[in-house]
Amino acid sequence: MIVSLSQPYANEKIKAQQALYNVIDPELFVNVIDLGLIYEIDFDGENSITVTMTLSTPHCPMGEAITNGVRNALEIAFPGRTININLTFEPRWNFEMLTEEGRAQLGV
Repeated sequence: MIVSLSQPYANEKIKAQQALYNVIDPELFVNVIDLGLIYEIDFDGENSITVTMTLSTPHCPMGEAITNGVRNALEIAFPGRTININLTFEPRWNFEMLTEEGRAQLGV
């Protein structure tokens, strides 16, 4: 997920992205940003944040832990805001979505 400084809420998106670097996939031991699991972070004024994200597989056994980690990290970074998680499998995750850092961590 790339944040352009010209986007609305760019500073908030950068802050959210930084918080999500702390959310680690418990099976792959790589954060959700470098895995490419976060597709979009949308801010609705000062009330809510909607994260559109995926998992590495539709039946990921750690899916609930990962989505709860995303929610918890954003609740800490943005207290008082409602956090909505939009879980999608379109497009389906694949290794091409890894950042260079994610590739290095996984050795691919």
